[in-house]
Amino acid sequence: MTDPLELELPVDGGTLRVLRFGTGPRTAVAAHGITASGMSFRALARHLHPDWSLFALDLRGRGGSADAPGPYGFDAHAADLCAAAERWGDGAPVAVTGQSMGACVALRAAARRPELFDRLLMIDGGLPMPLEEGADPDALLDASMGPILARLSRTFESDEAYVDLFRTHPALGPEWNDDIEAFVRYDITGPAGARRSRAQEGPVRLDGRALLTSAPALAEDLARLAVPAMLLHAPRGLTGAEPGMLSGALVAHWTARTPRLTAEAVPDCNHYTILMGPRAKTVADRLVGMA
Repeated sequence: MTDPLELELPVDGGTLRVLRFGTGPRTAVAAHGITASGMSFRALARHLHPDWSLFALDLRGRGGSADAPGPYGFDAHAADLCAAAERWGDGAPVAVTGQSMGACVALRAAARRPELFDRLLMIDGGLPMPLEEGADPDALLDASMGPILARLSRTFESDEAYVDLFRTHPALGPEWNDDIEAFVRYDITGPAGARRSRAQEGPVRLDGRALLTSAPALAEDLARLAVPAMLLHAPRGLTGAEPGMLSGALVAHWTARTPRLTAEAVPDCNHYTILMGPRAKTVADRLVGMA
């Protein structure tokens, strides 16, 4: 597969990096997970029909947009996604998709600016998950994302040392492939002997807190959806083991309450490999096939 074309998207306060995959006239825009980048859509893009082009943003504070200033949070990222739809949609509604946190961003964009989109595909994310009463979101953030946040502050002697960290990841190592490796290598920056992730800890912390506290707003987004929407969810989670990020009960709860939303469990994948493994073809087929 050829490397994506690297584009710039002017936004409030600066510019964002956008990766364009494909050259077809049909347009999709995409938002990635909390510490990821647009390169996480490489496998999906390879399976898209030649009529399509996928514009995958590097969100503020990540990838080639690591130095882009705030604000962060779902509203800001959704506005950036809408700006991409306006810039590359040629005046017609486009498809919007997102994975994990990016699914929340894509949902927010579709709910707030429905005239820009003709479909929404959420990939293992996007559903409201309310905090337990009295829970401390900052303590929960440290407990749930501690190892991820620690990685963002680490440096590595070489690119290979950084890649090796991901090769030992229980959800990635057993299913390692060229798409995962390209994704990991795209994330590397820094001087020789002190290589590190492009993702910035500050924006990740702010967006992680938003993930924990935005259930009411996401519920409102689902209620106002005016475009066809589909959720694809994985049976295995962040460590590659069951259960998945989204329980069957949670999926059933929100699909029953959201007339425009359907859902499908994608077999034999985890939170990451639903997008970067063999099941990426299923994701691409659903994106193209939605009415």
